[in-house]
Amino acid sequence: MGERVAALQAAYPHAQVELWAQDEHRLGLKPILRRVWSPRGVRPVVAVRPRYEWLWVYGWVHPATGATEWLLLPTVNTALFTLALEQFAQAVGAGPNKQVLVALDQAGWHVAAGVRLPAGVHLEFLPAYSPELQPAERLWPLTNEGVANRLFATLDALEEALVERLGTLMAQPELVRAYTAYHWWPKAG
Repeated sequence: MGERVAALQAAYPHAQVELWAQDEHRLGLKPILRRVWSPRGVRPVVAVRPRYEWLWVYGWVHPATGATEWLLLPTVNTALFTLALEQFAQAVGAGPNKQVLVALDQAGWHVAAGVRLPAGVHLEFLPAYSPELQPAERLWPLTNEGVANRLFATLDALEEALVERLGTLMAQPELVRAYTAYHWWPKAG
């Protein structure tokens, strides 16, 4: 990864180069159940009504700083991934003066021929079947925390809770950095 960052810096000597990671996570009306503390002799109760409707959280993280960008979309596919990349590029200011290398897995919608890259965005695919190499995978326990052990009547209610949680995470870059800054991840960029 460090070599690719160096190659981008050489190709764009006057541009700032940043290394981000990206992944998607499915959350829905099927509840996330977690263990909780309760007083001795009191059994905790969580309301559950499993339904199979989903939202997808598209998450980007800059492990060196803990900065994040988020997008909630109804599904994953090539067209929505291209839209998500455009939104991300605009949010981080990618372009001629800022080149962004995004590390991501090899999901079908990431490697499809129809993916259009916005100016200033470059993709680096991680080896297949290696989620342990993906810093963005570590975002999901943080996002789940805001919706665990809760029952949502509709996707709109889930979306509201997720928007609140994602806003909280954006305001806590040190927490995100602690989860995502692997010791081997390039420090610069």
